[in-house]
Amino acid sequence: MWPKLVKSLTFALVLALLSACGAGSTATVPTAVPEPTAIPTAVPEPTAAPAQTVAPVVDSASTGVALTPVLPATVTDYQGETVVVESVDRIVSLTGDITEIIFALGMGDYVVGVDSSATYPAEKTKALPNIGYQRRLNAEGILALNPTLVIGDEAAGPPEALAQIRSAGVPVALVADPPTMDSPMQKILFVSRTLGILERGYELAGQVEAEIARVRANAATLPRPPRVLFLYLRGTDVQQVAGANTAIDAMITAAGGVNAATEVGIVNSAPLSAEVAIAAQPDIILVLTKGLESVGGVDGLLQIPGLADTPAGQQRRVVDFDDLYLLGMGPRTGQALADLVAVFKDAVAQTGGS
Repeated sequence: MWPKLVKSLTFALVLALLSACGAGSTATVPTAVPEPTAIPTAVPEPTAAPAQTVAPVVDSASTGVALTPVLPATVTDYQGETVVVESVDRIVSLTGDITEIIFALGMGDYVVGVDSSATYPAEKTKALPNIGYQRRLNAEGILALNPTLVIGDEAAGPPEALAQIRSAGVPVALVADPPTMDSPMQKILFVSRTLGILERGYELAGQVEAEIARVRANAATLPRPPRVLFLYLRGTDVQQVAGANTAIDAMITAAGGVNAATEVGIVNSAPLSAEVAIAAQPDIILVLTKGLESVGGVDGLLQIPGLADTPAGQQRRVVDFDDLYLLGMGPRTGQALADLVAVFKDAVAQTGGS
């Protein structure tokens, strides 16, 4: 009897040990949430596995649901530099378009400094410390704000100031700003990845992309494309036209117009002259609001040689837009594009659609 009992107990013990081993094997399965499987090639994937932060951020830009940044975040900037972001507690934004994107993503409460081109959202940006103009930044002024992240686009500079910030141990993340209609989405995804909220970035980028697509479809119904001459004005000192390879060229074309400066062979920008204005023969003169103010309004604008002799000048068809709204290539690009289409349709209707 004893041998049988010992044998039974031994068998039961083996079964228990096998069960314990089986339970232990399932506990080693990774529980981390996988990275998104379809990441646009324009935005490099992180090279380090991130860990979540503990402080959620209220996403007031969409549903009010709390965002939890995944940090550290690793991104590759437009110059090919790898940037590792450990904290987004104190963000200094170097350019107005990036500031607007940060607020649209719901992370505006963490911005502690902005540049002078940051004008939206107005009530928020006015209340923040100003670090000066994006192309003439001062490293000491930025470092005085104790940033944990400095972020902007390729317009930020000078390079020496950015190098000084990096040497102080502060990550500096700069995104490309191509003059195409893909730029808003690329910048949104870069910023959201840098801030550790890529999922929210996909959501916002998708909304902006869909809005742009709807407006472009509406623009395609124009009876004819109006000729548009864009002027960049700063009083009598700076008076330029913008041609191909510029953000405004992309906007005019997407809205169903023809960039008259591009048509006469201008690439990038060139000085405004009477010869250029008359050769362009614009139906519409498009300017920035601050620029129009700097030359004394429409009356002052039409005193510039050549402009009064164009179809647009003769009809006083001058349209102005806020600088960041029209050229920022940010979250409001679809809205700005829709406003351009409305202007173009009105101009074409006034000229009989021919």
